[in-house]
Amino acid sequence: MRSYVQKIEFADSPQSTIGVEWEIALVNRENADLCSVAEKVLDKLKEDAGIPADEEHPTIKPELLMNTVEVVTGVHRTVADAADELRANVRRLREVTDPMGVDLYCAGSHPFAAPTSQPVTDKERYANLIDRTQWWGRQMVIYGIHVHVGLDDREKALPITDGLINYQPHFQALSASSPYWGGEDTGYASQRALMFQQLPTAGIPFHFNSWSEYEAYVADMLHTGVIDDISEIRWDVRPVNRLGTVEMRICDGMSSLEDISAITALTQCLVHDMSMSLEAGYKIPVMPAWHRVENKWRAARYGLDAIIILNAQGDEMLVTDHLRNEVKRLTPVAEQLGCQDELQGIIRLIERGAGYQIQRQIFATTGGDFQAVVKDNVAQMNAV
Repeated sequence: MRSYVQKIEFADSPQSTIGVEWEIALVNRENADLCSVAEKVLDKLKEDAGIPADEEHPTIKPELLMNTVEVVTGVHRTVADAADELRANVRRLREVTDPMGVDLYCAGSHPFAAPTSQPVTDKERYANLIDRTQWWGRQMVIYGIHVHVGLDDREKALPITDGLINYQPHFQALSASSPYWGGEDTGYASQRALMFQQLPTAGIPFHFNSWSEYEAYVADMLHTGVIDDISEIRWDVRPVNRLGTVEMRICDGMSSLEDISAITALTQCLVHDMSMSLEAGYKIPVMPAWHRVENKWRAARYGLDAIIILNAQGDEMLVTDHLRNEVKRLTPVAEQLGCQDELQGIIRLIERGAGYQIQRQIFATTGGDFQAVVKDNVAQMNAV
């Protein structure tokens, strides 16, 4: 019998408030390759803001690799407000990077950079990650979008985690933007999805029947040394107890703020809809584990052309058809939350095409020019 326990308190959070995290790569303007100048960029940002050197910037932070910064928002009630803060933070970031000849880039991966040659940020937790994961850890030249949604009751956290995993293929297909890896077409819409899950505590979350089961899992992970802190559980969707949120981490990086707003709106609407269902006494369906795994693979492989499994009975549908149905179903929720136009951005994204499709189109029309792929992405970032 366990002699150790891990009680996990869940912070108070207003229902359906949101926060967004945007991982952004730094690229050399001349050759479009990654450049590891995040430390210099962050030092300048802190100097300009009068922040002590030993403190972090509140909204632009370091990440695992020195070619990456993360732009984060505070807590917002509407998608529009969160997007406004992202826009302001990115423009502030560009005030520092532009004079350095550094451009901003965001997709699930960089199309031609050598993955294992990217320097790691000088922090103990990152050094420990690389020491433990070795070759796989050194491959993590990947970028994503994370959306937090506030929950007013801890008992909603695990059911809604399961619920969002039911939509894993939808988020993966919409955001897929990493077809290339180290100068090679992988044949996948999202190489990032399959790469990131190689880390020992990443990938699809386990299903738990109760919060105490989840606490027991975390206690096991800490006791056996798999993790040193609960934040090292890097699932595609996870409860974040210190913030009182559920965090959707499925998405590849995206360069369009309109697309990020659409993804944020879809996440907020789904969580709010699930929250209301739970309050009404309904249970959120739990997909069989093998369906979860298959859906993730299908979306990573085929993107918007994926035929996904909808339920435990094995019913299937083209992911874009199901997304159109879900946008229609969630429109009253979006009206309540004030994100109707942003939710409609899902339809606009489908009609325009996802990042992986645009990258392959540019690569084909330029005769195989990876720099053109990067520069098109940079132009999207410059429009923010």
